[in-house]
Amino acid sequence: MHLYQNQSLKIYNSLSGEKELFKPIHEGNVGMYVCGPTVYSNVHLGNCRTFMSFDLVFRYLKHLGYKVRYVRNITDVGHIEDDADDGEDKIAKKARIEKLEPMEIVQQYSVDFHQIMELFNTLPPSIEPTATGHIIEQIQTIQSIIDKGFGYVSEGSVYFDVLKFNENHNYGKLSGRNIEDMMANTRDLSGQSEKRNPQDFALWKKAEPQHIMRWPSPWGDGFPGWHLECTAMSTKYLGNHFDIHGGGMDLKFPHHECEIAQNEASTGQSPVNYWMHANMLTLNGKKMSKSTGNNILPREIFSGNNDILSKAFSPSVTRFFIMQAHYRSILDFSNDAILAAEKGFNRLMEALENLKSLKASNASSLDIIKWRQSCYDAMNDDFNSPILIAQLFEGVRYINILKDGKETITTTDLELLTKTMNAFVFDVLGLKSETESDNSSDKVAGLVTMLIGMRNEARANKDFALSDQIRDKLSELGIEIKDSKEGTTFSIL
Repeated sequence: MHLYQNQSLKIYNSLSGEKELFKPIHEGNVGMYVCGPTVYSNVHLGNCRTFMSFDLVFRYLKHLGYKVRYVRNITDVGHIEDDADDGEDKIAKKARIEKLEPMEIVQQYSVDFHQIMELFNTLPPSIEPTATGHIIEQIQTIQSIIDKGFGYVSEGSVYFDVLKFNENHNYGKLSGRNIEDMMANTRDLSGQSEKRNPQDFALWKKAEPQHIMRWPSPWGDGFPGWHLECTAMSTKYLGNHFDIHGGGMDLKFPHHECEIAQNEASTGQSPVNYWMHANMLTLNGKKMSKSTGNNILPREIFSGNNDILSKAFSPSVTRFFIMQAHYRSILDFSNDAILAAEKGFNRLMEALENLKSLKASNASSLDIIKWRQSCYDAMNDDFNSPILIAQLFEGVRYINILKDGKETITTTDLELLTKTMNAFVFDVLGLKSETESDNSSDKVAGLVTMLIGMRNEARANKDFALSDQIRDKLSELGIEIKDSKEGTTFSIL
């Protein structure tokens, strides 16, 4: 019997504005799509919060026994500045500035994204499709929208006819926007002349001569609209109708609104049962922004190389800090807040160590079964991680009073306490104990020391080619070695 059969999970659905009982389309199976990163820069902590929030959702659904197909895309083309239909593709712009091929930019920042996600201990998605890998599917979706009368070609580009769609559908139902209000508030923008109405959005954009990223299509060389990518990729891998679609709150409009319109126009049915949106992360009470400098990257947190924090903090402590807030609430990142999170994290890990040495008795004076269900109740209430953490600290209190001999516990209850603490701390919240990290750091240090020994031997034998090769390879891995009179030392950058 699977856990989900006796747990009632409720999810806040952005479409209805209410918490709804979760009932998957196919029993025991969940299809979930999350909008992934646009890979033109290092992923910042606010983006990471969204992906960690949906990692929590993924982990809990798996913990309950669901078979989950989790699809999270990589946007590697067609994402215009400020998410408008005009302007320069962010990846192409970065490529031009750095004098690189666009796909070099994509590769560089995709690798960075995956490294950061691994450091934060997020599980990889089941499928990670790229926009450039699904151009054919996107062209097919556009053709279907044109055939149904909701798309039109204009000067080599293809646009979605919002007013035509709105005659029999509700454009704005997810974001709560009214089409008449949208029309009244639209200012005249240059380049809007190709469109029948300012609200219409691009399905396919004609590539100007200088545009590097371009593909042939029935309407001429061009590239897909940003909203279209997710429609094509989500339906390809999850079907025209699936369970959960997630993303950051900032994607609700226009991105997700346009996705719904595209799906309904091309397939005739609403694509998703539960729309989920993670809230933003602020820094010292202000919105995170690269342009104002009020911004911090994960690697700057881990290294301590920043002007905001008093010291370095590990990925696990940072993840614990993120999990202390509900995914739908705004979370403010500050030095004091993460210092407090570190204290809590250390208390939790210390208790889990103490749990290993607890001795069982003939009787239990604690109601472990009731406490265990309170942990599930927290997660069943729209993945309420802060309430779960409060319950886990109740578990910490149990461990401490059992250690002090103030209460007793049977073997069965001790096993249940241990199993529950480990399941929610490691499997659901996705935390890692620092001692594990310390062990791996020790191993890295040991390996580097061994290589330095080999390099010293090579230098003594005047094999400077091998000596330089070892130094260069370590440098590529972010390990800098320094030679001095006292010997050779190393630092991990």
